[in-house]
Parts: sequence; C-alpha cells; structure tokens
Amino acid sequence: MKTVLTSSAGGFCGGVARAVAMAEAALAQRGRVYCLGKLLHNEAEIARLEALGMVTVESVDEIPDGAPVLLRAHGEGPAVYEALHAKGAEIFDATCGRVAMIHRLAREAGEQGRRLIVFGDPEHPEVRGVCGWARDPVTVRNTEELEQLLQNDPELAASPLRLLFQSTETEANLKKSKEIAKKWCTNCDSFDTICSATQIRQREALELASRCDAMVVIGGKNSANSRHLADLCAQRCDHVLFLASAEELDTAALEAFDTIGITAGASVPARILKEVTRKMDEIRDTIETTEATTAEAAPAPAPAEAAVEKIEAPQAEAPAAEEKAEAPAAEGEKSFAELLEDSIKTIYNGEVVKGVVAAITPTEVTVDLGTKHSGYIPVEEFLDDNGSSVEDLIHIGDTVEASVVRVNDVEGTVMLSKRRLDAVKNWEDVEAACENDTIVEGIVTEENKGGIVVKVKGLRVFVPASQSGLPRDAEMSQLLRQKVQLYITEVNKPRRRIVGSIRKVAARARHEAIARIWDEIEVGKRYHGTVKSLTSYGAFVDIGGVDGMVHVSELSWKRINKPADVVSVGDELDVYVINFDREKRKISLGYKDPNENPWERFMSQYQVGDVASVRIVKLMTFGAFAEIVPGVDGLIHISQIANRRIGKPDEVLTVGDIVDVKITAIDEDKHKVSLSIRALSEPAPAPERRSRPEREEKPRARADALVYEISETGKSSGFIPEITDYDEE
Repeated sequence: MKTVLTSSAGGFCGGVARAVAMAEAALAQRGRVYCLGKLLHNEAEIARLEALGMVTVESVDEIPDGAPVLLRAHGEGPAVYEALHAKGAEIFDATCGRVAMIHRLAREAGEQGRRLIVFGDPEHPEVRGVCGWARDPVTVRNTEELEQLLQNDPELAASPLRLLFQSTETEANLKKSKEIAKKWCTNCDSFDTICSATQIRQREALELASRCDAMVVIGGKNSANSRHLADLCAQRCDHVLFLASAEELDTAALEAFDTIGITAGASVPARILKEVTRKMDEIRDTIETTEATTAEAAPAPAPAEAAVEKIEAPQAEAPAAEEKAEAPAAEGEKSFAELLEDSIKTIYNGEVVKGVVAAITPTEVTVDLGTKHSGYIPVEEFLDDNGSSVEDLIHIGDTVEASVVRVNDVEGTVMLSKRRLDAVKNWEDVEAACENDTIVEGIVTEENKGGIVVKVKGLRVFVPASQSGLPRDAEMSQLLRQKVQLYITEVNKPRRRIVGSIRKVAARARHEAIARIWDEIEVGKRYHGTVKSLTSYGAFVDIGGVDGMVHVSELSWKRINKPADVVSVGDELDVYVINFDREKRKISLGYKDPNENPWERFMSQYQVGDVASVRIVKLMTFGAFAEIVPGVDGLIHISQIANRRIGKPDEVLTVGDIVDVKITAIDEDKHKVSLSIRALSEPAPAPERRSRPEREEKPRARADALVYEISETGKSSGFIPEITDYDEE
C-alpha cells in the first residue's frame, strides 16, 4: 500500500453538520433534549450526543408534554408538527433546507391538483416526511418500478403528475426517470431535488474509484447516500470496502493494493474519517496523501523548477525589466514585484486576511489568499439559523475577510475563522450602539432567573426581567425565539458582559407616539385603537400611546345598559375624535357610525300622521315607550293608550307587545316622538255644518233638540246628532 487518495467532498454535509450543531446547542441550553428518530445514520455520533443528554424516541407519544424536541435534518410531515404543538413542545427544527424545499413542492402539488410520485426508499424517514405533505402520494424505488407503474396505469400517466427525488438519489436515476416520465406521461413536471453536496460527493467518488485499486467507503449501513456511494464505486473499482468506523477496517486486506481511495457519506464526522486515515498510516511504509480533486493525470513540474522559471524569466532582458520596474503600475493593479512579495510573505496567527473564494465543499470553503498558503474556513461559520444552504450564502468569486487561526507552513495551509473576525467587529458595533444610544435587533435565545439572553450579532446580551417589557409576574419564556429590539445600556468588554433594555425601546416609542398624536389630533380624525378598560360610564381606548374615552352613549345607536354589552377589553375599534383638551390631556371619542344614525333613517321614513307598527320596550307610570325603528323610541302617553280612562299602562300593554300607533308629533330638535293608540280607535270627526244666512224680515228663535225619526210602527229608528232650526210658528 503506497498511495492513499482522500476525497475532499467526504464527511458531513451542510444539513447534517447543522443538525449536529443544533443538537449540541440545544443540549447546552436545556440539558435534556428529545430527538424524534435517529438524528443521523451514524451510531457512534448518536452515542456521543446521547451521552450529553439527548434522548432518541421513535414516536411523539414517548415525548413528555412541554419537553424540548429536536427534529432531524430528514424533516417531518405536518401531522408531527401538529402533535408536538398539541403537547406544547419546544421545537428545535433542524430540517435541511433542501428537504424543506421538497416539502414545499410536495404541498404545492396537492394545491395544484397534481398527483405526487416520490423517487426513493419508501421506508427512509426523508421520503416518509415528504409523503406527509402530499395527497395520496406514490413512491418508487428505482427506474424499473417507475416505468412499470406508468405503463400499467394509463389513467395515472394521463393525469397531472409531479416527480420529486430523494435528496440523496443519484444523477443517473434522475436523468433516466425524466426520460421515462417524458415517454409515458402527458402532464408531468419534475424537479431536480438532489442535494448539490451529494452530487459533488458522488462525482468525486466515481472519479476516485476509476483511479484506485481499492476503495474504502465510510458510512452507516442504513444510510442511503453512503450505500449509493458504495454502489457507484463498485461500478469503477473491483475492490470496495464498506465500513462504519475505523474498528471495521481490515488493513491486511488492503496491503496488497498500491493505490487506495477513501470517501465518506454525509453522516460521517471528520474525526471518524481521520481515524481511518490514521489507522492506514500506521501499517504502511510509504504514503502519499493527495486530494482527489487536485490530482492531475500528467506529473506536475517540481515547485523548485517553477520558482526558477518564474524568477529567471524577467532576467532574460535586464533593460526591459528595469524599465518595467520604473514604470508605475496601473491604478488598482499590483506590479510583478508586489505580486512576488505577496506570494512569499509570512502569515501570522491572529492576523486579518482577505481572499477570494476558490472552492466550496460540504465541509469547508477554500479561500485564495494570493500567497503560497491556501486558506480554509469551516462551512458552519457561514450557516445561519434560517436553514439556508452554504451555496445560498456564499459563491465562488466572493471576497471574504477572516482571522488567521492556525498556520501550517509544512502543508501550506491556513485555518481561518470568519466568526472570530465578525465577533471583533460586532463588539465594536455594540459599543458604538451603547455610546450613540441606537437601537439594535436580536433573537431571544435563553431564559434564566434574572431575565433573558438576546443574541445580537453573535454576542450574548443580558436583559434583566425588569427591562424585558413584560409585566412583573409574566413568564419570560414567551419571548423565546422572538426577534426583539433593544438598547445597549452597558458594555464591559474585559468581563465580556453586555446588558440591554427592551423596555426602554417601548417607552421611547410610546413617548414619540404620544407626542405625535397630540401634535396631529383634530376633531373628526379617525384612529384604530384597542380597548384597555371598561367602566360603568364608558370604555377607555388606546389610540397609539394615548387613552381616549368612548362614553356609553357613543358606543351604540341602540339602547344598552353597560359598555360590556358592546365591547370587551382587548377589542380593536375604529374610533373618531369628538372633542379633546390638550391641557388636561383628555380625549372624547366616538364609536357610532354617523352614517348609521337611526334618527335620520326615521325622519326619511315617517312624518306626523303616519301609522307605524311599534314594539313596547318600557312601561312607566305616565305612559309607555315604543321602538319605532332600531334606535328611535316614541312615547305613548297614558291618555293615548285607550279610549277610556286607565290607571296604569300595564292594564292594557305588556313589554314586547307589537301595536299599531299614529305619529301625532315630532320634535326634531330634541329627537322626541309622540305616539297614540287612541287616535286609531276614535271615530272620524263630524263634518262642519254650513251656516245659513239670517232672515231679516222675520226673527227666529233657536233651540237645541234631539230629534227622533218615528217610523210607522212608532219606534225609534236612529240617532241624528245635529242641531235643527225651526220657526216659532
């Protein structure tokens, strides 16, 4: 065994690295965290995390109410989220960003009426989670199953379909599946949902296997991406050893091979990869470790020869070189001497350097520093809490500034840290925010006895409970994982202590809102407010830092007994200003809509003399009140209730009775209406008698008499109510 080639793309992918980092952070915060299913396909790594307090469970039923729960990178279906919310669980969601995208595509397929076909292992947790977001999904393991399914079910092939792939599938299956779908389906859309890190790992494994006599594939036996790596290597190499840890390495079986390649699945931490490499180092005499991606087919010139060529080239023509040395370099460009000096300069620990991103792998970002050293930054230092992939956050060609952590002059490498440099800059930003009294934003990450901890620009800011903005007895936990604004009130860099105040932000905002309201307030102006408290005479409404009162008479056009009949504390209302007093800081508000004034509606429908059907709403000693239209009542005086004398209105009427009345009077100024039932039961008044002219030639005497008309039988036939004139003669 003379040469060992190691794939640069082996080991943790970004999603698994983020899940492990999230598990470690959650365990540091909570002490005990329940993981729903195995966090990754690596028993040794799971055992390490379980020793720290992680508890692996297989179902939601095994999780206690309110417990912290970690969701692995494979993702879960909506039913799991609903069950955890029902238990009041604190969820740490480590779902891979690529998997979350597949979930969205699966959900949208159902919304668009498309049947979902998932290409992958139906028993794999990722595939089960994806199917949970779809309606009646179908899964296929390979291209043969896909073609057989579409060929045997013409109805399915003719319906709208969507084809999605497990993120660890191979590019060959992706390409062939699309060809099959195009052949048999009339309406099928497909998406390349294979993880880019998986594609890079598989391509490098194939290239490495074609150059080696034997291949060592490290990964869990139940890991889909590790099995795919082993299968791919077997296509190019006759001797493939698939193992989960260094303990399984059979060194005797590898001694006969000259060139051995090593690659690892996405669930393999860097330490296991190093253990395998170290074990192989111990049993070989000569080893040459190279990167698979940088190996070249033709032998490269020796570094010393290249240096000689590089130095001697300008010496061939000394005068020209001198002229170039005297001529100034173009603006923004470096001269050859400067470039040469940069390439050989020494880099020291703690130094701040700037470089260009040259390559991105699932575990690290390679930075070209313009020197003889190659810089490396761990991928974790670029990842955020939103589940974004490293490809979304940084790209080849981007300029990166970082701090030097460790220099290895022998290997020509420099370990860099972006977070360490960011921390230095962030301290400066926080100090400036404290001095300038400016607002900063952060995420609440912890709760303790004295208050909460807010993460601001990667720094821990302590906010005392009295400055959290919550009431004295409120639970601080309600602020966890929320984005908040705060002022930095104290910075002690030697003690690495930062103190902030959320309450100060709210207080200043409230003062500014109050001043703005009093500057802009005017009668009739409308506000959107919240009911803060109720009294017997009205409701107090917060219109943005200032409380105004809505009198009970202004809450409704209808008759109400108390404000609680209309509004409750916490209700949001649209109110308008009726009156205000700047000196006394008092505001009178209205809630009734003027356009719904019932008096205006009454006046448009009725006038004096009209007959209306009304409902008796209240009985008094002097009469009864009746509702004519909602919001307008009229009075039926006791003398107008019946055409006979009564002692009390309840002798004739009862609350709730519907009666017909005549409108006898309307007072528009006082909004009062007089009604009468009696007016409808009295006979119509007799017509006025026409006066006859007096006869001057003969005086006449007048008499009032009741004249009966006598019939032939001598009986009265009727009453004639009129006055008759007669002559004395």
